[in-house]
Amino acid sequence: MTVGIHKFAAKQKMKILLIGAGGREHAMAWKIAQSKWCEKLFIAPGNPGTALCGTNVEIGVNEFEKLKDFVLKNGIDMIVVGPEDPLVNGIYDFFTNDAETKHVKVIGPSKAGAQLEGSKAFAKAFMMRHNIPTASYQEFDATQLNDSLNYLDQHETPIVLKADGLAAGKGVIICETRDEAKNEMREMLSGKFGKASAKVVVEQFLKGIEFSVFVMTDGNDYVILPNAKDYKRIGEGDTGLNTGGMGAISPVPFVDEALMKKVEERVIKPTVNRLHDEKIIYKGFIYFGLIKVGDDPFVIEYNCRMGDPETEVVMPRIKNDLVELLDAVAEMRIAKCEMRMAKRSCVTVMLVSGGYPGDYKKGKVIEGMEEVKDSMMFHAGTAVRDWGLGIGDEGKNALVTNAGRVLAITSYGKSIQDAVKTSLENAEKISFDGKYFRKDIGYEFQD
Repeated sequence: MTVGIHKFAAKQKMKILLIGAGGREHAMAWKIAQSKWCEKLFIAPGNPGTALCGTNVEIGVNEFEKLKDFVLKNGIDMIVVGPEDPLVNGIYDFFTNDAETKHVKVIGPSKAGAQLEGSKAFAKAFMMRHNIPTASYQEFDATQLNDSLNYLDQHETPIVLKADGLAAGKGVIICETRDEAKNEMREMLSGKFGKASAKVVVEQFLKGIEFSVFVMTDGNDYVILPNAKDYKRIGEGDTGLNTGGMGAISPVPFVDEALMKKVEERVIKPTVNRLHDEKIIYKGFIYFGLIKVGDDPFVIEYNCRMGDPETEVVMPRIKNDLVELLDAVAEMRIAKCEMRMAKRSCVTVMLVSGGYPGDYKKGKVIEGMEEVKDSMMFHAGTAVRDWGLGIGDEGKNALVTNAGRVLAITSYGKSIQDAVKTSLENAEKISFDGKYFRKDIGYEFQD
């Protein structure tokens, strides 16, 4: 990769539309709003946190026609897509193939490129085709139920089952026994995850330690963002059910120069180069979910966007003007950019609703945020409720919970330990009925 000093080429500031409504989008909005090249930032649909960075717009992430109308009426210059759903549904193609909006810069892969996340089978075939290190696998659909059960009878345990399509982070199941795997296979092919599990991928279980690497690519070249490690399990010590993410750290202590060299040579370069060779348009973020087995990296999964809660620790460590990088992606100039990262560690601790990732109640009043010091608070699932009592009554607005994951408390530190300490101290200051958070984020790296 050719790396040099990049001078931003825009002649004027840009009006930017950020798509999404979670903690990832709040962190991105926070970073974009700092750019000298951002004239106006809109977020669709946004949340109470993004409203502090720009203007929220009540349009859903998949309402492409409404988004188009807004883009045209407001003179939007750039669209930055946060979540996977609109990417897999073809938002890039929608705007770039439309004569009225083809001038708008869209940050995100084409529908074909988004299949790296949208279809586990597509991603596995891509990796196998191009010798990118990953676990061995087989795929089955409902017409192959008996074949799949026979295959599981011969498979080593544990066994990893993955719904082929998007399943809101819940489509991966690790089965300790063959009987458990066979029961899960029956349920998945019968619609446990809807259309997402119409096809199921059976994977070899890899034993190691996980971490995440992110790049921004224009389809020809790339820059590597700060690495991170997230914590998916609900319980401390990585126990219990999988969640969307209970916290994250950056940088990852065990990801040294030697390991990153292997990641770049064996994973990043072949992925970007082969996407280009297969004429798949990709202008955006690639998330590499990796596992270190011995001294070698293997790909667990691709995401076609930034991770959440990893974004909440990656964005604060980027010293570059984010809009300059995004424009370089759109204009095929990322090879001229040099990524600059803060040396400080960064940790986020996620506050979640009681009962999550199972059933939970919304609308719990959040208090104590004004007491937080030395931490950033990224809204993942909040809403503003009007407590007005009737006509003519002034009422009162309150911030309330609106999802399973509610707030990400992000802190800097000279070390992971320092950053964890600050986030935990501030997590204690915030209160809402049923609040829960893990107190051991980054536990492997504590003294």
